[in-house]
Amino acid sequence: MKKGMRPLAEFTLEARRAVKWVLTDIDDTLTTGGRLPAVAYAALEALREAGFGVVPVTGRPAGWCDHIARMWPVDGVVGENGALYFRYDETVRKMTRRFAKEETERAADRAKLAALRERVLEEVPGAGVASDQPYREADLAIDICEDVASLSRAQVARILDLFEEAGATCKESSIHVNGWFGSFDKLSMTRTFFAEVFGVDLDRVREQVVFSGDSPNDAPMFAYFPNATGVANVRGFADRLEAPPQWVTESRGGQGFAELAEALLAARRGVGA
Repeated sequence: MKKGMRPLAEFTLEARRAVKWVLTDIDDTLTTGGRLPAVAYAALEALREAGFGVVPVTGRPAGWCDHIARMWPVDGVVGENGALYFRYDETVRKMTRRFAKEETERAADRAKLAALRERVLEEVPGAGVASDQPYREADLAIDICEDVASLSRAQVARILDLFEEAGATCKESSIHVNGWFGSFDKLSMTRTFFAEVFGVDLDRVREQVVFSGDSPNDAPMFAYFPNATGVANVRGFADRLEAPPQWVTESRGGQGFAELAEALLAARRGVGA
């Protein structure tokens, strides 16, 4: 096991008590087998009701983020691997939509990504365009196992190479390869979200934040947050993680997230040494 990747049970009570914000990936972190289990949604709700700031940080598209920000028990959502954040203010019934790039830039990028999409589909038989692509503003998501037969490691590597050859940034998640033009990522937009929504410099509160994830595109977050936590299925990517999480749950997916949430809630209640 890589350095880090320690059992969640070793996350000390003192360190858990210091946590004020919970950030989490969605696919295979909140979800299990492609579904959001009740236990994971209930964990989000319990965390927010207990006073934690709760923010999903995901590769999923802008269209999904509008729904999540509006209807889930969260303070906002960072989407498309850092291309945007959305936040819904229930008091004034207003959605804030913040993008890393202006619309003219996004439109130009989409044209380049459309050409790249055709090249990927031509050169990597079996790859597909992600079913949520029509709801995206800034990136191209290539399906590697969600709605297509699982691609081989060689096929996934070729997709990554094609993005890089085109000058795009690319990240592999548990279900997609995402590519975009620009230097933004999950961490950069999380910094912006904290500054603009919470009024906090993220660098000053790193130890008060837990990020939960499961795959290689979460590596910048794993590297940055001292108490980053992987759900158990992150171990399947151990050889492809640029940086591992500090802690790992016993359970996979949504059940693992619920395990993490309970550890944080127990610390706030003053139990669970």
